[in-house]
Amino acid sequence: MLKVGVLGAGHLGRIHLRLLQQSDKYELVGFYDPSKENAKNVSKEFGYTSFESIESLINAVEVVDIVTPTLSHFSCAKKAIENGCHIFIEKPITKTVLEAATLKTLANQNNIKGQVGHVERFNPAFTAVREMIDNPMFIECHRLAEFNPRGTDVPVVLDLMIHDIDIILSVVKSKVKRVHASGIAVISETPDIANARIEFENGCVANLTASRISMKNMRKSRFFQKDAYISVNFLSKESEVVKIKEVPKNPDEFAMILQNAEGVKKQIYFENPVVEDNNAILDELETFADAINNNTTPVVTLSHGTEALRVAQMIIDCF
Repeated sequence: MLKVGVLGAGHLGRIHLRLLQQSDKYELVGFYDPSKENAKNVSKEFGYTSFESIESLINAVEVVDIVTPTLSHFSCAKKAIENGCHIFIEKPITKTVLEAATLKTLANQNNIKGQVGHVERFNPAFTAVREMIDNPMFIECHRLAEFNPRGTDVPVVLDLMIHDIDIILSVVKSKVKRVHASGIAVISETPDIANARIEFENGCVANLTASRISMKNMRKSRFFQKDAYISVNFLSKESEVVKIKEVPKNPDEFAMILQNAEGVKKQIYFENPVVEDNNAILDELETFADAINNNTTPVVTLSHGTEALRVAQMIIDCF
């Protein structure tokens, strides 16, 4: 079992603490939170060991789980890496692309493994169809949330949209060519709603909308590719696949057949992949343990996190 410590005991930090304690791949040593009152309450309520400083916690573990506000990601990760600890770091990886690149260099120099908490990669609705998404040419994403003061220290692009940016970059095997975007600050000091159009060198286009001032929650992505349409509902954890194939010689009387202007007929098939329920946060933490123990590449590397941040910054720069 890997000795692990958590930096940050806020809402998400407490979830990480609970799951790490349950996992048979980690030994939870304790946590550090800069708020002495919060640290005392968490320690008293759940029984986790509270450390007096970041340094004392880092010195006691092999893996550091960084669940602090984005602005402190870099300094926390840097200390952990320089002390020989592997790092799991919540998204976005850092505040700036330069900080992210510096962490990548430091991790490589110190032979340290790092994983970024882009948890939607582990959403069962996505993993159920991941292998079916093949060279998508148009992608549409909507990630809408009701207002919550948590996360408003950064633009909605870094708070919400970055989830979809990472998903898109994981399935489009091409470089970003151009970005167009707009964003508006409504309640916060930074944009609360944003729309972006990402164009790739291979011709793929992705349209993304993110809002944290919506009346309802929505987390849905649609992938369009040759002869197929794939829908992923990250919120309800449901997937749908619609495939278009040649019409068989003797089609079923209930078959759905379309004919285009040229007279070519195609049959539409509907598939509902089996989506197995899971705890995505536990899965991402445990696959990171596997990567450390087996000396393999983490699912979401520091490079992946850096690229997602780079594209997110391109979008923000359009505002």
